[in-house]
Order: sequence, then structure tokens, then C-alpha cells
Amino acid sequence: MSGAHACFSPGHDHDHGHDHGHHRTGPSGRGRWAGAVRAGIAVLLLAAAGLASAAVMVGAGSAVVVTRFGEPVRVYTEPGLHWKLPAPIEATVGVDLRLHTTSSGLLDVGTADGLRVLMQAYVAWQVPADPEAIRRFLQSVRNQPDDAARQLRTFLGSVLEVTAGTVDLASLLNTDPSRLRLDDYEARLRERLADQALKTYGVGIRQVGLERLTLPTETMTATVDRLRAERETVAEERMAEGRRQAAEITSNAQRDAQILQARTQQQAAEIEARSRLEAARIIGEAYRADPELYTLLRSLDTLDKVVRGNTHLILRTDAAPFRALSDGAAEAPAKPAPTAGARP
Repeated sequence: MSGAHACFSPGHDHDHGHDHGHHRTGPSGRGRWAGAVRAGIAVLLLAAAGLASAAVMVGAGSAVVVTRFGEPVRVYTEPGLHWKLPAPIEATVGVDLRLHTTSSGLLDVGTADGLRVLMQAYVAWQVPADPEAIRRFLQSVRNQPDDAARQLRTFLGSVLEVTAGTVDLASLLNTDPSRLRLDDYEARLRERLADQALKTYGVGIRQVGLERLTLPTETMTATVDRLRAERETVAEERMAEGRRQAAEITSNAQRDAQILQARTQQQAAEIEARSRLEAARIIGEAYRADPELYTLLRSLDTLDKVVRGNTHLILRTDAAPFRALSDGAAEAPAKPAPTAGARP
């Protein structure tokens, strides 16, 4: 049994070894090919990942800052595809270039004429597409629009206080549109704020405007009193001007009336003088025509003016002009007696 075992054992080992050698030859080639394929796919994936990490896509209304180990090295502002070194050598930071707005809130500021006014202003801002401004924006507010808006509100409050102190309240609140200077005031606000915001935060100011303007109770009372005083002054000036014009018109009317009256009196005197001349001429002609008749008529006229209904005179009847009464009665012919059949 042991010899048989010894004879069988080598044959068995030979057969076993031959079979295993035959099976290792086919699968090992396929394994090497599959490994090569997997390695190629891995290389392609690594290359695609590298390309993807090196690609930089810039959208509209935004910018991308490329940093190298945390330090900005390039700024892309044009929309489209750009390139950088793969991470972790270079990284990107996106910056919003769209328009933003913020408000100062209601602030109590003083005007040049010593009055207080409640004022609220808004500011429209954005980071300009300028590499230097974008870097300054990243450094100053760490690319946080909310922090930039908070700083701008602080600046805006200071600018409102300073600028309001150079104008009168009447140029901000007035019923006369020609006296309002709101556009000039807003332009001065923008000019003061724009330079400071750009230099400090890299923020461009697009518009600054007043969205609310009102008065405190004390200022309202003082303003009403001042407006009332102004109106009363204007009313007094106009009344004085009216009185002056009325006095001038009255004086001119009186002068014209005196001139007209003098002219009328002159004309009346001339007419009266001509009438007297004409009357004297007529009297003279009447006297020359019949002196006795003229004397009689003049006496009667005199009696008519002197003797009235309640007049009692005791005079001699042979004196003029009463002689005409006695002479007339004596010289008057007697009336004939009425005849029979005649009516009385």
C-alpha cells in the first residue's frame, strides 16, 4: 500500500500541476487587458476632473476672482469660459456685480437755517466691472453685500447730516416749485458718497435720492410760524403797494379834476363874458330903439325881483320905479261899456 501510494502520488501531482498551469494562461491575459482598460478610464476621469477643476465659467452680472494660495491673481469679468490652474493651486471666488439698494432709515438732521428735519434717503450701488474695485471689495467686506450695505448706510447718514447743514429748509420744503433745490441736493449727496464708497469699499454709487422728508413737531411749528410771518410780510408789502398806488391814483385824479375844473371855469368865464357883451349889445340896441319902453321894462323887472307875495312897501308912488304903477294906471284907457247882447 505504501508503494502503490508512492507510485500513484507522483502521477497525481503531475496531472494536477499540468491542469493548473493550463488554466492560468487564459484568464491572466484577460485580466491584464481589463486592468489596462480600467487604468485608461481612470486616467481619462482624472484628466476630465483636472479639466473641470481648471475651467472657470463666468455668468452675466458676476465676476470671478482667481486666487493662488488665498491671494487674488486674476479677475475675470467677461461672461464665458476661462481657465485656471487646478485645485488646490488656484481657487475661485464669485463676486455679484448686480445692482443693489439700501436705505438710510429716518434720520434727524439739521439745516443751515437752524431747523431740524426728518430725512430718509436710498442709495443704489453695485460693484463695478473693474478688477481693482473687485479686489478692494473682497478685501474690505470679504465679498459680503450685506456688510457693504451696512457700511454704506453709515456713510449715507454722515453725508446727509453734513450736506443738510449747507442748505436752507426752504430749498427742501416749499410750496413754490421755483425755490425747490431737491435735484441739486441729491446730486451733492451722490457726489460726496460716490468717491468715498469707491475708494474705501470698491463700490460704485449709481443713484442717491430722498424717499421721505418730513418735519418734527417743533420744526413744523417753527416752519408754520415762519411761513405765516413771510406771508404777512408779503401781504403788508402788497397792501403798502396798493395804498401807494391808490394814493397815486387819487392824487392824479385830483390833479386832473383841478385842471379840468380850472379849464371849465375858464371856459365858463369866457362864455359869461361873451354873454355879458351880447346882453349889453342887445340892451344898448333896445335902449336906442325906444328909451321910454326900455326904462319901463327895466323898472318892471326890478319890481319883479323886489316885490314878492308877502312884501309890504310904503313908498312914494311918484318915484321910480313905482311911478310906473301910477303912471300906467292914469294913462291906461278906460274900458268901453258892454253893449246889449254882448257877453261879458
